[in-house]
Amino acid sequence: MPPTNSGMGVTAIMTKTDRDRISGEVDVADSKRYESASRVRQRINELETDAEILKENHPDLYEELREAVCDE
Repeated sequence: MPPTNSGMGVTAIMTKTDRDRISGEVDVADSKRYESASRVRQRINELETDAEILKENHPDLYEELREAVCDE
């Protein structure tokens, strides 16, 4: 498994704010939680596109991505 960059300011699908809101770590209005969920949903859609590009053009990186997100 590749090393993680948590705590180093790297954003994956969720920003620290999104993580805090969605996990309930901070007390915010439901509208803020929904806003974060919507942003994450948009990033997931973009991730699907990125995965296709990697699959076709850089199979090694595609495999790393697949291993990171698939629970098989």
